[in-house]
Amino acid sequence: MPIIILGRDGIINDNPDHFVKSADQWQPLPGSIKALAALSAAGYQLVIATNQSGLALGQFDLDDLEAIHAKMRAKVEDAGGEITAIFYCPHGPEDNCRCRKPLAGLLDAIEAEFDTSLHNCYLVGDKLTDLYLALEKGCKPVLVKTGAGEQTLQHLIAQPEPRLATTSVFADLAHFSDFILPQ
Repeated sequence: MPIIILGRDGIINDNPDHFVKSADQWQPLPGSIKALAALSAAGYQLVIATNQSGLALGQFDLDDLEAIHAKMRAKVEDAGGEITAIFYCPHGPEDNCRCRKPLAGLLDAIEAEFDTSLHNCYLVGDKLTDLYLALEKGCKPVLVKTGAGEQTLQHLIAQPEPRLATTSVFADLAHFSDFILPQ
């Protein structure tokens, strides 16, 4: 089954104040849960790859993060889909770890876990770090205009990056889902 890699904050859910700190605060973006369920039902394995520096910065703890992920998984399951796996970087920007996007450590871990190459799979994000990560591993970069996506798009228009010229841009996760799923 093909894999789709997705960021979390700003792609699947709202991202208030740069950190979602609790399950109560986690709110899906309009259409995102239905889109995930449709992608899953069509046979895609949905794998979340997310930087969660709020752990390192003390904004929330591991129990909070697990509760957020449990809520997200439950919403997708209630809609008839499944999130196959969630990989996260718990480090802060100054920790110089290999798993913090745009470095490829999270994707390396996904490839090892699933014993596969992510080359040519879709990677959906809202930030340049997501798009550069896609390039790093030979994935197809997809930019959604939710979260920081509109700012990222404006940056790319003002300062074109030739390596990102083939990036697909969609209004949101629902529009991406509509694009890749047969009608």
